[in-house]
Amino acid sequence: IKGPGVQAVQDVSLFIKKGETLGLVGESGCGKTTLGRTILRLYEPTGGKIIYDGETIYDNPLDKDGKPLGKAKAAKMLPYRRKMQIIFQDPYASLDPRMTVSSIIEEGMVIHGMYDAKRRQERVYELLELVGLNKEHANRYPHEFSGGQRQRVGIARALAVDPEFIVCDEPVSALDVSVQAQILNLLKDLQRALGLTYVFISHDLGVVRHLSDRVAVMYLGRVVEIGPVAEIFSAPRHPYTQALLAAMPRVQTGRQQFAAIRGEVASPVNPPGGCHFHPRCPRAEARCAVETPVVAEREGVRVMCHFS
Repeated sequence: IKGPGVQAVQDVSLFIKKGETLGLVGESGCGKTTLGRTILRLYEPTGGKIIYDGETIYDNPLDKDGKPLGKAKAAKMLPYRRKMQIIFQDPYASLDPRMTVSSIIEEGMVIHGMYDAKRRQERVYELLELVGLNKEHANRYPHEFSGGQRQRVGIARALAVDPEFIVCDEPVSALDVSVQAQILNLLKDLQRALGLTYVFISHDLGVVRHLSDRVAVMYLGRVVEIGPVAEIFSAPRHPYTQALLAAMPRVQTGRQQFAAIRGEVASPVNPPGGCHFHPRCPRAEARCAVETPVVAEREGVRVMCHFS
């Protein structure tokens, strides 16, 4: 039985600069992971356009109502797979338990025909050292490692084919707090050393503030605000961004305090009309329920709100 469909991401338009980190934040279920995987075409888009380094890797124009006009021809993605990689959220589920670490890291190089067998093995050792492990780990299996070590293996796997662009899909959320800082510092060091570009997906605003150059805020499949990290955190313009930042735990007079966002997130199967956030917005007016706000840009910040 075919049930109702979910449009997980809609009306999203953004660019990512070479060498920067774009933080992608929002509540669980807002479409962050879907957007990240769609950029890489791990999820096939249903419409729109994806351009990588001037080359169109997906193109299916939308009509005035936002519906795709036709069926896009599949681009040959293999050459782009070397340039675009992903670090998955769960280091326990993303590594094949039947493969050794060496095989896991080497697999991408084999697929892309990189190097001979001897050089691939040397490259595996180099990558293990780069991410803070050693070559003795190469012949072990994932179950022999801690969560932080497994995520280091996942990072080494992503780096194996010499990518330029990496989607980091909540890479520290499944790790102990004591390990998170180590992985975040590793990612920053690798970015500086290798000139990498990141999309960093997270629900932890503190982590995003520490790591990102720009921040995109998502709500129910739409990017409602995007701009430089300093601007977003010091002077948020969209009511949802303001509510998110107000909900960050903070310590005042010896007590931890936070302000909850009122109401519940609407179902993505049947999102509200107009502005998706209007049922929870303290500034909402009648037009917000029927008119989808247009994106306005001011001083480098783009906001999707009638009043910002």
